[in-house]
Amino acid sequence: MNSSDPSSQNLYQVVEFGFTSSTILYLLLVLVLLFLAALMSGSESAFFSLKPAETDSLKKENTPKAKMILELISKPKELLATLLIIHNFVNVGVVILSTFIMDQLIPTKPGTELTRFLLEVVGITFLILLTGEVIPKIFATRNSLKVVNWVAYPLNIFRTTPPVSWIKFVLVKGSFFIQKITKSSVQVTTDELEQALALTKEDSDSEEDHKILEGIVRFGKTEACQIMTPRVEVEAIDAELNIKEVLDFILEAGYSRIPVFSDSQDNVIGFLYIKDLLPYLDKSEDFDWKIVLRKPFFIPENKKINDLLQEFRKMKMHMAIVVDEYGGASGIVTLEDILEEIVGEITDEFDENEIPFVKLDENMFNFEGRTSLNDFYKIVETDGSDFESVKGDAETLGGLIIEQAGRILKNNEFITISNYKLIVVSSDKKRIRNVKVIKMQEHE
Repeated sequence: MNSSDPSSQNLYQVVEFGFTSSTILYLLLVLVLLFLAALMSGSESAFFSLKPAETDSLKKENTPKAKMILELISKPKELLATLLIIHNFVNVGVVILSTFIMDQLIPTKPGTELTRFLLEVVGITFLILLTGEVIPKIFATRNSLKVVNWVAYPLNIFRTTPPVSWIKFVLVKGSFFIQKITKSSVQVTTDELEQALALTKEDSDSEEDHKILEGIVRFGKTEACQIMTPRVEVEAIDAELNIKEVLDFILEAGYSRIPVFSDSQDNVIGFLYIKDLLPYLDKSEDFDWKIVLRKPFFIPENKKINDLLQEFRKMKMHMAIVVDEYGGASGIVTLEDILEEIVGEITDEFDENEIPFVKLDENMFNFEGRTSLNDFYKIVETDGSDFESVKGDAETLGGLIIEQAGRILKNNEFITISNYKLIVVSSDKKRIRNVKVIKMQEHE
């Protein structure tokens, strides 16, 4: 091609690159700033993803660096403000220097607009996101303790050096001022917490820890009637018994606290704490043992267990009688029942299997009809949403089947809810005793 041709000269001017000493200097500065951006971005992820075990190891080290890291962690707002200030300054610097470089490599001329746009907007944005955000955050999250040790000294210098320290002070004080004016709190629903918990679950997490977190999230939605021991299963003492008969009853029941009723179990007159009876073991049969009874505590069926826990703590009680809308006793709830909703089953040497069931295979179970729906959900590992929408007033597996069928099903009759088939194994005129549960696959 003839270089004297005007069209060829224009094309040459478009693609002409002039690497001067200032261009090379700008490129080196951009690389340094990108490294600094990666360091700040990674530091943010590393500091705020430290696990309690890693924080404990830093406390045990008792070295100057460990103390510095713990000091940075103890002031999260100052730490975050420092990181954001440096990160934003660095990103602005990268953009400005990149513009200078573009001006030297591809001067603004007719025909270069699209090339400059792609390089300045798309190319530089992609470069900043990839090298200054994505890669550092992924690496820092997986190696948080290592990254924290790398950046502790530089961050400590930055946070105490003007102008970063000045801007940090203004930002932190400004955030306190805004919070004081607005006085607003973030409202997070339990459904959002459940979704967040499901999204943040990792394979490396302890399954038991995750179950405890799920129990805490569900805690505020659970009602007393869902976790109570039904009245037919409650061991209660008749007030007409003499002290010898009461002692025999206590030995057979094996409980430390027992409700006491008069005439019928609907009329609970108090709780008998076995320890209160110990000083009177040698008394004669005509001794009025009811003088040691403690005042009963009655709650409605729809009492939320998080509120009940607070009342137990204030009143220093461990047991409550659950009553229905007519004032009759439905069952009892204990402090242990509430705690089990968070930490799982708590058993001692006197406890039998609290949830009698047999796992026949991965998708088939045999339950007693009196099994509570909450326990059923835990065993078959379902959130229970399909059952909760159709259960009505039922709180047990047998009650759910009766609610759906409208009658007590006979042996081998069944109902289907979602992908669960509930087959009655045995029943009588009063209740459903045993149920086989089959979890069907989608094609079934």
